[in-house]
Amino acid sequence: MSNFYTDTPSLRHHLHHPLMRRIVELKERDFRDRDEFDYAPVDFEDAMDNYEKVLDIVGEICDEIVAPNAEDVDHEGPTVSGGRVAYAEGTRRNLDAVRKAGLMGISMPRRYGGLNFSFVPYIMAADMVSRADAGFGNLWGLQDCAETLYEFGSEDQRLRYITRVCAGETMSMDLTEPDAGSDLQSVMLKATCDGVGDCWRLNGVKRFITNGDSDIHLVLARSEDGTRDGRGLSMFIYDKKDGGVDVRRIENKLGIKGSPTCELVYRNAKAELCGERRLGLIKYVMSLMNGARLGIMAQAVGICEAAWREGYKYACERHQFGKAIINFPAIYEMVAMMRARTDASRAMLYETARYVDVYKALDDISRERKLTPEERQEQKTYAKLADAYTPMGKAMSTEYANQNAYDAIQIHGGSGFMKDYACERLYRDARITNIYEGTTQLQVVAAIRHVTTGTYLNQLRAYASIAYRPELDGYGKRLAVMTGIYEEMVATVTSVKDNEYLDFMARRLVESAAFCILGYLLLQDADRDASFLKSADIYINFGESEIRKNRDFISRFNPENLNSYRQDQNFNTIAANV
Repeated sequence: MSNFYTDTPSLRHHLHHPLMRRIVELKERDFRDRDEFDYAPVDFEDAMDNYEKVLDIVGEICDEIVAPNAEDVDHEGPTVSGGRVAYAEGTRRNLDAVRKAGLMGISMPRRYGGLNFSFVPYIMAADMVSRADAGFGNLWGLQDCAETLYEFGSEDQRLRYITRVCAGETMSMDLTEPDAGSDLQSVMLKATCDGVGDCWRLNGVKRFITNGDSDIHLVLARSEDGTRDGRGLSMFIYDKKDGGVDVRRIENKLGIKGSPTCELVYRNAKAELCGERRLGLIKYVMSLMNGARLGIMAQAVGICEAAWREGYKYACERHQFGKAIINFPAIYEMVAMMRARTDASRAMLYETARYVDVYKALDDISRERKLTPEERQEQKTYAKLADAYTPMGKAMSTEYANQNAYDAIQIHGGSGFMKDYACERLYRDARITNIYEGTTQLQVVAAIRHVTTGTYLNQLRAYASIAYRPELDGYGKRLAVMTGIYEEMVATVTSVKDNEYLDFMARRLVESAAFCILGYLLLQDADRDASFLKSADIYINFGESEIRKNRDFISRFNPENLNSYRQDQNFNTIAANV
């Protein structure tokens, strides 16, 4: 019997990273829950064993239920009638399975019905679920909205809503509108306090809402009259039991078809304020989006893994000219690069998840007691690294998911274009990952300040200072050279002191930093487990060539030539008449 956890040894490798001891120590608070909850761990080894057992259950459900349902769900999809959504039959079976297994709200504290798991095993579960069916990964992964409720909601709200999520109810985050996509400052859904207690009424339209007919919604709405920017927005909780919101339609999408993407109409819908007024976008949505981006990274890694497996299996089975096509250099190079991209993306995913784990746990502890100076510094360090790695990781992993899905079809040839093979669905599912929760271009905008302020360079130097096994010294020296080239490029671009020129080169600088960082992360993996050496070798070769290509472009580019890339008025006039 197969299992998505046990058949992927790299998951266990990342679960048992040395930093996990510190993470568990912070998350479990000296294992204080052991006297109140019989399922709470009594020590570090017991906590890790709990993680292993639950991940094994997730792997089994993914293999036996979610993955076999994926094709039927893709064909059937959800439907809408009378303003309500009905999931595909396979989706209902999937939800029933994860609910019965207690896999909803697993990162929430035990006092609300959760398992109090750290982000690493939670994201690991999302990785496996997305490999099985990326569309279902969206529905299951939206339980992460409960983290925002936990951080910013009142204790009464936590008790009323988080307990329901842990019991199996679904969530959504209602942010975008027809005229407010990435520019969330333009949100105009109206929130009006009706003067009865803390009751608010919401009116307006939301669009592109994943799982929009969920049980519990987090809603971004304009609470301050006369405002048109982010300072007039607040976060609200809407409970479907109260009524007032209907699904106007479900979008007819290219991929992730099992996940209903809805247009919602709010008509005097009852809601309650979450946190403080005016902080909806400035504080709460930023936190919510960072968590969502980590989830999309996990989704992308799951798709990377699935696409590699589909491509590798077909290349081994398909014979042409008297031998399996895996034996042709053009094919085995493609398959090897798919594996390297997957391992690199996964390394970045769990490095980021560990950073999030540490700073979030310290944030939570700070609500109970004053942090020591050492803890405050630790919290600050890991929060900064999480802020830097999240946009970079989201950008790189989702681009790699798209490339792996593309290559899987290419390996299949004409067969890959047919719906007979899963790679066709993976190709469609992958395409949204580098668009939603912030496009790759927006991730670059978020990441570039960590280029200019030296966050990435400082971390690269920290990686370089690690003592690796002697046989890996050559890779370390090559990565040091790559880091030097990256530093040279940053100096070249920033010396011009032109923000538009910096923005123009931002993608190349962020990508170059990523080639170095992902290379070092794979080197660390190879240092702990020799099975990663092949991927490290392939990825570092790739990174060397790409970073030199970026350096050549930057060194030869005259900033005065930016005008060549702009569409002049004459072009725009012609385009308007086409």
